[in-house]
Amino acid sequence: MNLDITYARRTTLPCRIGPVTMGANHPVVVQSMITEETRNVDACVEQIIALAKAGSEIVRVTTPTLQEAECLAEIRAKVIEQYRPVALTADVHHQGTKIAVEAAKHVDEIRINPGLFVFRKPTNKVEYTEEEHAAERAAIEEEMRPVIEACLKYDRAMRIGVNHGSLAERMLVTFGDTPDGMVESALEYVKICEKYGYRNLNISAKASRVPIMIAANRLMARRLDEVGSPYPLHLGVTEAGDGQYARVKSTAGIATLLSEGIGDTIRVSLSEDPVNEIPVCYEILQALGLRKTQVEYIACPSCGRTKFDLPTVLREVRNATRHLVGLDIAVMGCIVNGPGEMADADYGYVGAAGGKITLYRKREPVKHGIPQENGVAELVALLKEDGVWREPESAEPAVALTPLRTL
Repeated sequence: MNLDITYARRTTLPCRIGPVTMGANHPVVVQSMITEETRNVDACVEQIIALAKAGSEIVRVTTPTLQEAECLAEIRAKVIEQYRPVALTADVHHQGTKIAVEAAKHVDEIRINPGLFVFRKPTNKVEYTEEEHAAERAAIEEEMRPVIEACLKYDRAMRIGVNHGSLAERMLVTFGDTPDGMVESALEYVKICEKYGYRNLNISAKASRVPIMIAANRLMARRLDEVGSPYPLHLGVTEAGDGQYARVKSTAGIATLLSEGIGDTIRVSLSEDPVNEIPVCYEILQALGLRKTQVEYIACPSCGRTKFDLPTVLREVRNATRHLVGLDIAVMGCIVNGPGEMADADYGYVGAAGGKITLYRKREPVKHGIPQENGVAELVALLKEDGVWREPESAEPAVALTPLRTL
């Protein structure tokens, strides 16, 4: 049986965001967004650096007014001075032309929301004529043209970020409150960008309900490919909340699409310190075999056959080996299912009768009859014997940003 199961990943154009490239079979990129007010420059710098150190490869900064856009120059300079260059995105919403043009001078990417960029107050119309659609598209083009020119001039990327909860009235009337409206909203902006020869784009279709988010991204991927515009997709469940359910909800949406080969960058949106988002992102990618940034531990759930206190032993093994990124280590409670279930692990730690353990290298048992109290030390000795051990550094990075493989 071939255990190296891979999926066909959607083929896209590359999108360059400063030092980061997404799509075109590059590793899936992890990103987040700071929560500090943009005018509080020092607090923004501190949070950007904290996120980058935690593993956020792109950091978004809210930019609601021209004054905030002007702050981006100082923020960027201080991040570089105090840390290193970090890919930054300016989040632009209502009537954003002048804001986006100014922001493009200072950051690597501009994010615009098609439902708000050319904002119209609700009119309670029940139908739009083709002439009215054309007039609106012309108004969007007029506002977008300076932004596209700025992105081309400064070599910036753009994210066309559609939110289910902020579709323009015209799209809601025409397509209903559906994924179709989300996709058509994005495609209008894509066509305008392409008209001016600008293609350094990525697209997002976010919703707070997982089924809508999944349906919108499946449709978005299909429609973009059909019209010859295979841009990378940014995945996320917006307004997911906090705690365990928010993590499960985000994983349900993001992982479903990634497993289908859809998605090139992800954000897990939590109502918490944004640093908490980063481990969830990397664990989703690790679980799918897309990027390996920690040791993969395979452990049975424990039962009456278990020969030791499995949670305690697993914790001891993890504490001793967690810095050895790239390894798969199994901790199994008994000999009944252990060897079979850990067959694709590099090393196995398996309970045996009489308070003993057996160590495995792949499927091969290599050390028998080890007293449980010596088990971790003997595992470390085996790793040293095989030349895969290294001493932990005094301060290991939050994640090791080494790609495993891409789907």
